[in-house]
Amino acid sequence: MTIDVAPRQLARMRLAAHGLLAGRVDAGAAPADVVRRMTAMQAQDLAAVLWAVGRRTPGAGRSAVEQALNAGEIVRSWPMRGTLHLVAPEDLRWMLDLGGPRTLRSMGTRFRQLGIGPGDLSAAAESAVALLAGDRAASRRTLFDAFEAAGLSTGGQRGIHLLAALCLQGLLVQGPLERDGQLLVLFDEWIRASRALERDEALAEFALRYFRSHGPATERDLAWWTKLPLTEVRRGIRAAAKGLVSFETGGRTYWIAAEAEALLGAAPGARSLLALPAFDEFLLGYADRTAALPPAHAEKIVPGGNGVFKPVIVAGGSIVGTWRTKASAAGLAVVPVPFEELSPGRRAAFEREAERYRRFLAG
Repeated sequence: MTIDVAPRQLARMRLAAHGLLAGRVDAGAAPADVVRRMTAMQAQDLAAVLWAVGRRTPGAGRSAVEQALNAGEIVRSWPMRGTLHLVAPEDLRWMLDLGGPRTLRSMGTRFRQLGIGPGDLSAAAESAVALLAGDRAASRRTLFDAFEAAGLSTGGQRGIHLLAALCLQGLLVQGPLERDGQLLVLFDEWIRASRALERDEALAEFALRYFRSHGPATERDLAWWTKLPLTEVRRGIRAAAKGLVSFETGGRTYWIAAEAEALLGAAPGARSLLALPAFDEFLLGYADRTAALPPAHAEKIVPGGNGVFKPVIVAGGSIVGTWRTKASAAGLAVVPVPFEELSPGRRAAFEREAERYRRFLAG
């Protein structure tokens, strides 16, 4: 069907899919439930993704999200795009089976530049197993020391590329938190139950869950998000078609979950205002981000196009500014940096969001 859906309506429908609007979230959801429903959440900035989960989990403090990581209820690894994400533990294996080999092939040039060959990966794997077997955990530095002891140089980014490769191969995964990050553990000792999906099943699973948690979105958005070929993305959409609805607007075809069809033409959240973290899926989850972010303001979110995204203020589905924190005598100040001056109503709404963020950090 062809309907007229304005970009701001698309963005508000996405807010609903993300579980970011009052009345459209499960009040009893735990952090693990949120991550599972979101399918995957970009997580190279650990502090940011903790808030991304917390903002979608009613009443959750930072400690609850950290505990979910420490308990292995959610895991952080490189399931797609060569980028760290949070995922449900039972999903990581099939995601790696689907996209891991492709990601490893894309890293081939860098491996050759660093002098990393198959023998190096085998030796690193043996060292990691010897160090970690028996439900042990180790820091990145400790693993690097083990690699060095095995004759493997970790300088010049060799160490982190060896670790990433072992995670992409499903040998290692990041486990409990420590002060400066996360410890590494053996995948099969940390994740006791993994789902096994045939390739077509996995493609359908990705399509259905992406459009449920991120829709409305296009097939090209899904191809960008997963870094899978468009032909495979289309196979997944066809296989998941019974759970999806498509519509055309602005010359593009968008997909949503069938249960979200009632939102068409009546997108909620027109008066909503949120303070979302850097790298939030609401912005990062799409190849085309113009529904929420006017191109004229893109430079303010990613200065110089350096790939480092700032936290954003979202009002009625549109990104209207950024925000930052600073220490003050009265405690943590959460400071808006709007593109244009906020109205009194939006200013009051932002202060409520700021207080919610402070409660999250303290919780």
